[in-house]
Amino acid sequence: MVSQKVTIKNPTGLHLRPAGILCKEAMQFKSLITFSFRESTANAKSVLSVLGACVKCGDEVEFVCEGEDEEEALKALVTAVENGLGE
Repeated sequence: MVSQKVTIKNPTGLHLRPAGILCKEAMQFKSLITFSFRESTANAKSVLSVLGACVKCGDEVEFVCEGEDEEEALKALVTAVENGLGE
């Protein structure tokens, strides 16, 4: 299991488009990928779960990846968030 905290840079937070991009990125990996925000945990492979977390700009989330490709998954997701998830 690997984890890393990252700050959301998108001006509008994780609304539908960036949430979809995050999920698409996460689904490329076999590992279980979740993220923690405040006191809840969301499945990074579920758009509804990501949207339900209500993550805003400047919020810090912690990605947790567990599985055979966990290192690659974590690196890809952190890079995607740091690059603004297409925005």
